[in-house]
Amino acid sequence: MAISGWPSEQRPRERLLAGEAARLSDAELLAVLLRTGLRGRSAVELGSELLAEYGGLRGLLAARQEQALARPGLGPARWALLQASVELSRRSLREELRTRDSLQSPRAVRDFLALWLRDRRFEVFAGLFLDSQNRLIASEELFRGTLTQTAVYPREVARRALELNCAGIILAHNHPSGVAEPSAADRMLTDALRSALRPLDIPVLDHLIVAGNHCFSFSEAGLI
Repeated sequence: MAISGWPSEQRPRERLLAGEAARLSDAELLAVLLRTGLRGRSAVELGSELLAEYGGLRGLLAARQEQALARPGLGPARWALLQASVELSRRSLREELRTRDSLQSPRAVRDFLALWLRDRRFEVFAGLFLDSQNRLIASEELFRGTLTQTAVYPREVARRALELNCAGIILAHNHPSGVAEPSAADRMLTDALRSALRPLDIPVLDHLIVAGNHCFSFSEAGLI
């Protein structure tokens, strides 16, 4: 039965409007975005099928566009809505970092980096450039590499830090392998970047490695 035929108190959108968003299942929240299902299947049933097919919300939202659009029930308009919801979440977290001390908001930093870097299929090296109160000035992808490595140039990182007139920097990159532990090359790179930025009086406050659902902090591990 189509959702329009359900009692109003059971419809996902009406429940969300009534303040029950946190109580909705993933399939019900997807149904709000999808709006309609397919013939013989409600939007909630379609949402459940998509979640099962892609292994959950993360798998669905990280799917390749061409793969998703080839699936019945996901056209360009619906796919665009799903991607827009992810981008809005990223921007909301970025706004939070612009108004709060990042060192006092480690969870917000990790959540932002996870949404930004976690599901990339290649390595990305990024920087969070901070002001004197550790508030975010800019978050930028600095270098992009392959599945296993990225060429990072400390001089270019230093140049960009000066251009932005930042007072500190948090480095970040992802490991598509899913293993968050730093390699010997990661440790050497961190030392090289600290050395390049030290004469400029710009401290490297942390280096975070995002891998799947894990995030390794050089600072927490005592490596910075």
